[in-house]
Amino acid sequence: MTSPSASKAPPRPDLSDMRPNNDWVARYLPASWGPYARLCRLDRPVGTWLTLLPALAALVQAADGLPTLWRLVIFSLGALLMRGIGCCFNDMADRNFDHQVERTRFRPLTSGQITMRQAVLFVLAQMAVCALLLLAINEYSRWLALALLPIVMIYPLCKRFTYWPQVVLGICFNWGMLMAWSDTQNMVPFGAILMWVGAILWQVGYDSIYAYIDMADDTKLGLHSTALRFREAGKTWISGFYIAAMLCWLIGGYLLNERILYYAVMALIALHLLWQMRHFDVRYPERGLRLFRANIWVGVLLVVAALAGTLRLA
Repeated sequence: MTSPSASKAPPRPDLSDMRPNNDWVARYLPASWGPYARLCRLDRPVGTWLTLLPALAALVQAADGLPTLWRLVIFSLGALLMRGIGCCFNDMADRNFDHQVERTRFRPLTSGQITMRQAVLFVLAQMAVCALLLLAINEYSRWLALALLPIVMIYPLCKRFTYWPQVVLGICFNWGMLMAWSDTQNMVPFGAILMWVGAILWQVGYDSIYAYIDMADDTKLGLHSTALRFREAGKTWISGFYIAAMLCWLIGGYLLNERILYYAVMALIALHLLWQMRHFDVRYPERGLRLFRANIWVGVLLVVAALAGTLRLA
């Protein structure tokens, strides 16, 4: 029989997708490639979409319509590579912590599937491809891209000394929004900066939801996160970040002369974020993974809003 105390314990998060499964990496890639694909999170594309979609929205806004196919390809590859590089740096920095955390103990470095030397060479190879992509963008954007690299490298260390690593992550994830404007118009107007700040605030919100999954492990290891800063007040804090994100996107859209349909789609985003807050509960971190993934729809709606904002109604 199960003891009464055990029956009242909150369920552990469903972490089955964090473990090597019979997924497309295992089915279609050579066995020797699998650990590298998992190191750069090719098997978990949610983060790539959350990096790419805000940049696509910014490309549409900067072009005041559909961007060129060339820019779509370059920014898509850039998002994929920079997210992969960031994940590699993160695992390299955390390799001595990850084996003590349920969610991360199967990662390639900490589980011994690849060596540190192999991981470094893999990062250098990805950076070499990124360097080639720099040739496809203008000089302003190249400098912005180079400025991002040290921020990406610093992020994994932030959880050791600040409760706000999600802010640094938000800066990294959404940097492509600034580059979309710099490459398209050779300038970054204040409205575009507000859109970027809004995306950072949004990310602090949804990544804080995700951080509640690791709260117990982070506490044991002496690491920091916004979840540990917010604790029981998480819903209030995250709601505040979502409201601030919406204000930035509304004001930013106004400054960028977005048209009326932009605000209609923004209303849908607000409703979706409200839905997230209705379902989020700090007592049940197992819900966090589903809510985190649901933010892909916010990214999609950001792109739709940008496209809708280019339409002139008769």
